[in-house]
Amino acid sequence: MLAMSDINCIKHLRNKKGLSITKIKETLGINWRTAKKYADGDQLPESQIKQSKGMMYTEKWGEIVSDWLFEDSKLKKKLRRTKKQIFNELQNLGFKGSYRTVCYFISDWENSHNEGMDKGHDRLEHPPSEAQVDFGIMEVVKDGEFMDIHVLVMSYPYSNAAFAVPLPSENQECFLQGLKTLFNQIGGVPRKIRIDNLTPAVKKVRSKTEEAKLTDAFIQFQNHYSFEVQVCNPRKGNEKGNVENKVGYIRYNFFTTSPIMYNFEELKDTLRVQLQKDRQRLHYEKEVLIEDLWKIEKSFLLELPTEDYPVFKEVEAKVNKYNEAKLDNTLIHIPKAANYPFIYFVLSWDKFKAVSPEGDILLEDFRPYMNKKRAIPWVSVFKDWIRKPRVVSYSRYQKYLPGRVNDYLMVEDLVVRKERLIELVNLLVTHDMKRINEEFYDLISGKNENPFGLDWSQYDSLAPIERSEKS
Repeated sequence: MLAMSDINCIKHLRNKKGLSITKIKETLGINWRTAKKYADGDQLPESQIKQSKGMMYTEKWGEIVSDWLFEDSKLKKKLRRTKKQIFNELQNLGFKGSYRTVCYFISDWENSHNEGMDKGHDRLEHPPSEAQVDFGIMEVVKDGEFMDIHVLVMSYPYSNAAFAVPLPSENQECFLQGLKTLFNQIGGVPRKIRIDNLTPAVKKVRSKTEEAKLTDAFIQFQNHYSFEVQVCNPRKGNEKGNVENKVGYIRYNFFTTSPIMYNFEELKDTLRVQLQKDRQRLHYEKEVLIEDLWKIEKSFLLELPTEDYPVFKEVEAKVNKYNEAKLDNTLIHIPKAANYPFIYFVLSWDKFKAVSPEGDILLEDFRPYMNKKRAIPWVSVFKDWIRKPRVVSYSRYQKYLPGRVNDYLMVEDLVVRKERLIELVNLLVTHDMKRINEEFYDLISGKNENPFGLDWSQYDSLAPIERSEKS
């Protein structure tokens, strides 16, 4: 085919100068048929893309194989069909083509759908099944005291869906257990996870000359679930901005007032339901429900492994002469531990086992950080309530009052309420709130024989709402 400038010259000589085909041939030194073709023919644009032909493209077979290949892409390599297996399954369905035809089609599909597809995405467009992970510290109330918990948040920028699990710490056992819990909650594994330089996962941060190095435990976990890992540059939180924003969103929407936590399992279920409801809103850019986008994105997730991954860690510990060994910066008393030169701690995210060198379990209990709490400043709170007793019913702290104390204060007469607040403040000088509630009858009834107008035996038999009404 001639260059467009040559074609334009032939058109000019023919239409503007009126030369014959033979004259154009002689002038430009080209073949007569070429001169005729470009002088008098219409040069309409044609697509240069070749259309795929053959039975794999024109019949149903290509679509069948594409579905199989997409399904298998979610599985580990050893679980995927081979080309020979695909060919045999097609023959069972009535396929009349050759094995080579199937191989050519599979090769074309892999070139356009595997790693090359991901590399073609602009990072800002966030391809489906790419997740970002980060921790956020939230405050809850457990057993009448403040407690800081660490919420592991996993966000999916493509759909803006988020999932979260509360944990007591950010150590290796909690991090891996949190990821495992999120995978099971979601029903699949993201193809790629972007993290910052979390100590449980990264043992050496990225530098100008080399990539970040991951811990052996995290690599083993990664290999089991088959996801890729991308570590952000140091001090570059913007590289995982979606999950950074999501941590703040969860904090300000679900932890504005510290929720009451009975245990981690209950709070985990509460967060799951809240975030599931939160997906019933429009995506901030795409103007589509997050839930609808998540359904699309979920189809790209990797399959969960069939074998469960046990999350634990074994560490050796020295024992002092008082049968004590240090765990989580706390000395733990372990009966008969001093009989051994050392012991082992087998650690899960919430519990530990102290094991002798011979394998005998010496002690099994919750890890010390499971009970790391801070007292609510009740004296300060009560002093504010004394100035404005009406505010008790609307205060964020009212729901944290233990049952008997709460019922004692919830009276309509504000003068009486103020007197009772003063009485409780005086008791808080020598007693904590938990003890006041437990010994309520002895501490309060000594000053007020019948504060509820009932016998104590009657009071105990009433349901909480009835006690409130009686008070």
